[in-house]
Amino acid sequence: MGPWTALAPMQDVTTLPFMRILGRYGAPDILFTEYFRVHSHSTLEVHIVESITKNGTGRPIFAQMIGESVPDLVRTMEALQELPIAGIDLNMGCPAPKVYKKNVGGGLLRDPAKVDSILAAMRATTKGNLTVKMRIGFDDDRHFETLLALIEKHDVDLLSLHARTVKEGYRSEVHYDYIKKAVTSLSCPVLANGNITSVEKGEQVLQSTQAAGLMIGRSCIRNPWIFGQLRDHWAGREFFRPRLSDVRRYVDELYEEVTAGDIEEKFRVNKLKKFLNFVGIAVDSNGEFLHDMRRVKNYDELRSVADRHLLANGRGARVYPLEPLEGLISRPNCETPEGCSL
Repeated sequence: MGPWTALAPMQDVTTLPFMRILGRYGAPDILFTEYFRVHSHSTLEVHIVESITKNGTGRPIFAQMIGESVPDLVRTMEALQELPIAGIDLNMGCPAPKVYKKNVGGGLLRDPAKVDSILAAMRATTKGNLTVKMRIGFDDDRHFETLLALIEKHDVDLLSLHARTVKEGYRSEVHYDYIKKAVTSLSCPVLANGNITSVEKGEQVLQSTQAAGLMIGRSCIRNPWIFGQLRDHWAGREFFRPRLSDVRRYVDELYEEVTAGDIEEKFRVNKLKKFLNFVGIAVDSNGEFLHDMRRVKNYDELRSVADRHLLANGRGARVYPLEPLEGLISRPNCETPEGCSL
C-alpha cells in the first residue's frame, strides 16, 4: 500500500453530499468530518452524524470535535463512540477569528497546559484512535516543540499538520520543514497538510517531509479526482486527466447534490459559487469564468456561463490544468465553504 490520502475536514464542505461525490470520483483512504461544536449545551449535529453513517464510501471516518471544556469534550466523545467511527479528532488549527477568540481551534495553540489537560482526558476516554489536527503555532512557533511533546506524551495515534501558523491563515508559503520535524520527533504517523495542489506537488511534499501521507482540502474542491490520481501515480499507473467537459458535469453534480435542501434557488446558486471559486482558478488564465460566474443570479444563467466557458467552441476537449493558474485566487476567508482546516 502506498502513502495514505485523507480528506481534510472543512466546514460546510465535507458534508454527506460532497463525500458521496468523492466516493464516485475516487474517495481518499481516510475521511474526516466537519467539526462537532462542543460546549455546555451542545448536542451532536444531525447532518454531521449522517455524513458518518450514510456516506457510502466504505472508507474509515474520523469525527472531529472543536471545543475547550474538558467535561463537555468527554461527554461528546462518549456519544460519538456509539457511532461507526474510526476515531476522534481534535481541532487545534481553525484560523477563523470568531473561533480562536473563544480559545478553541487554533486558539488552543497559545495554551499548552490546556492542550495537555484536554489530551489527557481524551486519551482516557477514547476506546479507539485519538487523532489531532493542528498548525505549527498561533502567531509563531514558540510552542511547537512543546506541542509535539504533548502529542507523544498522550499517545496520539495520528497527527495531521498544517504547516502554517494560525495568523498566517492560507496566505503564506507552507513551512513543510515543520512537518519533517514532526515526522522525526513522533512515534505516530504524520499527515502533511497545506497547499497540496496536485500529484506533482504531493510527491514533492512526501519526498521532502517523509510524511505517512497527504491530507487535502481546497484542492479536492477544485479537482475531485485528485485522490484517485495520487493512488494511480503511486501504483505506477497513468492517472486520469479530466477535460473541461468533465468539469462541466461536476458543476451540475455539485448543484444537484451539494446545494440540495436550500429552499430558494438564489441560496443554492450562492452556495455553488463558493465551490466554483475554487474550480474556476484552473479554467482560464484571464479569470473570465470566475468573473462571469460570480455575477449570475440564477442557475439558468450559471448553466449558460458554464456551457460557454467549459464546452463551447471545442473547449470541452481541453485538459483541465492540474495546478491552479497563476494569478488567480479563490478568495479563501475561512467561512463557508472553505472551512477551517484547508
